Amino acid sequence: MLKLADHWVWDSWYATDDEGLHHVFFLRASRALQEEGRRHQRASIGHAVSRDLADWTLMPDALVCDDAPAWDDQATWTGSVVREDSGRWRMFYTGVSRAEDGKVQRIGSAVSDDLVSWTRLPGPQVEADPRWYERYSADSDWFDEACRDPWVYREGGEWRMLFTARTEGLEPARERGVVGRARSADLDEWEVLPPLNRPDALGFGQIEVTQLHRVDGQWLLLFCCGRGEASDARRALGEAGDNYVVPVELPLTGVDIAKARPFAHESLYAARLHDVDGRTVIIGFRNIEDGGFVGEIADPIPVRWDGERLVRA
Repeated sequence: MLKLADHWVWDSWYATDDEGLHHVFFLRASRALQEEGRRHQRASIGHAVSRDLADWTLMPDALVCDDAPAWDDQATWTGSVVREDSGRWRMFYTGVSRAEDGKVQRIGSAVSDDLVSWTRLPGPQVEADPRWYERYSADSDWFDEACRDPWVYREGGEWRMLFTARTEGLEPARERGVVGRARSADLDEWEVLPPLNRPDALGFGQIEVTQLHRVDGQWLLLFCCGRGEASDARRALGEAGDNYVVPVELPLTGVDIAKARPFAHESLYAARLHDVDGRTVIIGFRNIEDGGFVGEIADPIPVRWDGERLVRA
């Protein structure tokens, strides 16, 4: 468990170095804010290390907001870490700015030789392309412009990125969440692509914190949707926001989001799949319990794919 006495901890992402040490990067904000709803616009990226994903040693923070004026001068949010062909580490992350009151999200990156000291690169590198993705305006029927939570991976001879996005349309707002896509040859220049899925009656207002991971031979797309942001059809099934998994095939050309099934847990959110000691575990933060926000990273839970759902092992 990763619990800080003076900070809330929530979304997290992971990397494993050459010595087998697991690094977690996570969003953190001071509990002195008192109201947990204020944490998002004060978030920075923390860092800790562990041998088992349960006993953590806190490290220096990885990134904080940039000096104004900048595209990420309000807060830094969720991302992912990959290793370049040169051996250097690259972290992609989300940023929001004061100029837009934190309502417009963009994606940039930073580099490190040791996963500890990070250097921010010029950005942003990815923004919501209005050809396919919803942009924020004063009369929007949603509360922000979604372009966040980059998940970067190799596919064939190029890099691919999945990100949280929304599309415009006549469908209800809580059905228009999509998985955004982009591609790059070098991790620096990115081409934004059409979304991976279409709005669906069994869809979501937002498809957050996506990840691709292979479990028991099956590639899975893992994501989450906040409470109250699932479609009416999902609510009718008794779902009120959760972590979801849908099986996919690579190369990834599309996904039927209606086939997503929840992973049963009392409060786990923004979960990630990670391999440790030859087994796959799911790990995320404790969200709402007994009506209040917890804000700490839970211990890992061993999981398996039963052919239809992700379940506890």
